[in-house]
Amino acid sequence: MGFTLAYLGLIVLLPLAALAVKAAGLGWAGFWNAVLTPRVLAAFEISFGLSLLAAAINAVFGFVVAWVLVRYRFPGAKIVDALVDLPFALPTAVAGIALSALYAPNGWIGQLLMDWFGLKVAFTPLGIAIALTFIGLPFVVRTVQPILQDLPPEEEEAAASLGATRWQSFRRVVFPSLFPALLTGFALAFARGVGEYGSVIFIAGNMPGVSEIVPLLIVIKLEQYDYAGAAAVATLMLAASFLLLLILNLLQAWMRSRHAR
Repeated sequence: MGFTLAYLGLIVLLPLAALAVKAAGLGWAGFWNAVLTPRVLAAFEISFGLSLLAAAINAVFGFVVAWVLVRYRFPGAKIVDALVDLPFALPTAVAGIALSALYAPNGWIGQLLMDWFGLKVAFTPLGIAIALTFIGLPFVVRTVQPILQDLPPEEEEAAASLGATRWQSFRRVVFPSLFPALLTGFALAFARGVGEYGSVIFIAGNMPGVSEIVPLLIVIKLEQYDYAGAAAVATLMLAASFLLLLILNLLQAWMRSRHAR
């Protein structure tokens, strides 16, 4: 226990405490003046809003991918399973460059979307959402997949023998068992999206108030030697992220206790 607490204190708590101390140097008035500017608030809205959107998309389609990988056998399943982990192994800057090349107005996909629908993806908030969805997908799949593999088929068979349809069996038997894991994957994808930098800056356009994310704003403040302002924005981001993750964890614990009954 002592070794664990010492390790966590040195690696996690000490840097976070230093960040809070640096931000506290501004005082309450200076802190709120630094974080309540229109540019900072717009960056928070973009980062948290699009991270929630991307995590919600991944919760749906990541669940579908995990379901197909576990419940179906098809040629190339091992390749598809390996591709799920690609965003983990791929450097974020490489992912950002690749997505920008694909979805730029002259890119393979971006040009088609522009010609057919008049839809511009790269250098817009939509491009940020796509990048965050790309890097967050493995968190949902790898969280749900082992739970789905360990789910006993006898429960579904019992439901079917009692006259339940496939949809009723899924809704009342399978999904309640998978929901805590799905919520965990959602939280992990959201947390990764909020702090993502490398894959976003290349496709975002980085226009203040339009497509500027919080991590980029922090980097800009550091480059301008506004260390206290950067610490204030980072502290607020840390507090907001912690609060949202705490709510999700409490909801997950409640769902588990309810399912255990």
